[in-house]
Amino acid sequence: MSEALAHSVTTSGTGLLASLDPLLREWLPRQRWFAGKGRPVTGFSLVAATELLPAGGKLGLHHLLVRAQQPPAVGAPAGPGDCYQLLIGEREALPPRLAPALIGHVPEGPLAGHTVYDALYDPRPAEVLLEALRARARIGGLRFERDPRQEIREGLVPRLITGEQSNSSVVYGDRLIWKLLRRVVPGTNPDLELPLALARAGCARVPAPTAWLTAEADAPEPYVLGVLQPFVQGAADGWELALRELAKGEDFTAEARALGRATAEVHTALARALPTVTLGHAQMRLLTDGMTERLEAAAQAVPALHPFVPGLYSAFEALADLAAEGTTWTAQRSHGDLHLGQCLRAPSGEWMLIDFEGEPSKPLAERRMPQPVARDVAGMLRSFDYAAHSAGTGGGRWASACRAAYCSGYAEAGGRDPRTDPVLLRAYETDKAVYEVVYEARHRPDWLPVPLAAVRRLATTDLI
Repeated sequence: MSEALAHSVTTSGTGLLASLDPLLREWLPRQRWFAGKGRPVTGFSLVAATELLPAGGKLGLHHLLVRAQQPPAVGAPAGPGDCYQLLIGEREALPPRLAPALIGHVPEGPLAGHTVYDALYDPRPAEVLLEALRARARIGGLRFERDPRQEIREGLVPRLITGEQSNSSVVYGDRLIWKLLRRVVPGTNPDLELPLALARAGCARVPAPTAWLTAEADAPEPYVLGVLQPFVQGAADGWELALRELAKGEDFTAEARALGRATAEVHTALARALPTVTLGHAQMRLLTDGMTERLEAAAQAVPALHPFVPGLYSAFEALADLAAEGTTWTAQRSHGDLHLGQCLRAPSGEWMLIDFEGEPSKPLAERRMPQPVARDVAGMLRSFDYAAHSAGTGGGRWASACRAAYCSGYAEAGGRDPRTDPVLLRAYETDKAVYEVVYEARHRPDWLPVPLAAVRRLATTDLI
């Protein structure tokens, strides 16, 4: 463990944050992973500050957990603000190669006269993180943990993945990938919890965590801040692969079937590793009431939904009626936000599932609740529709074939075809499509026809 990693600063963190405040107000809302877009940042409060490389030298490195204070969204209660994890690099002058990482020049305070930047763009700070994970370091409130059975080699060259992400990722020597969670909450994060459980269950469909970072701060439970996992070299992202095959006019049903098998294997392993529960009338009523409330709120936000509301409502009522008649369902831990972009096809042809964080906009307790596996299946079915949108004419036939193949593959490995419970599947797919309508109306209006086409279908039929 190097001397540079022995520093921890908490008492001066408030002064540090005060000096960074005006710069962060401009920089933070521009980041892809910032959740409070459209509302001004009015200030920050410090959760924790830790010095990983000492200030005042050639290179400083500061780890911050800060709450961004903003006016509440329309209809939402006021709260303490979202907590973000920042790695702030500090140099006297920023070399041209780090220009994309620039946060700004600090005029006063502990870093006066220095330039600060997003340190993940810089190989040396990324190496510091890996060194700390290898050494299982304790630095202030930060806890660098690792699986002693897995090797973390020295000398792995880091590179930041700069594509659109809701977090930040660094690849080390094409052997390991570090996912740094940006918006964090205290408690057990499923992005670490579920891969660890799957590793204990011997499921090879999910890369087993090699190391992870937690922080003890202002809450009863630690914050999970990052996860290091094996990097699947040469793997194809499911979304990009589907788009390539579509562009070439190639059939994708064999891949969809294999992906269905992989999903079922993960679900089966999770059901073995973690408790399952039975959902009866009372629990399903709560579930369908939540779906109905989301539909009502969506219809208020997006008038284009109005003609379809009665038909969509019937999807939820049909499920509630089945529950009232005595039908029960098994609920278990699942992926929580499954779509093609959360899947990797290895060079061997095997599919793997990644990113078990769930929908980051939802509370952690909700993301960790057991659900029927139909929720994951519905997410993947919607993803095939989205991919097909890029193909224009003929895309609908492609999506239908992929949806059917995926369900068939799921039945082969899971023992039950999701289509044998059409009422449950329709309700979950409807709930997902309603969410998509609101998202697209707010952020990508050109994509709004995609979920609206699904809404039109789901409002008139119970078939997938």
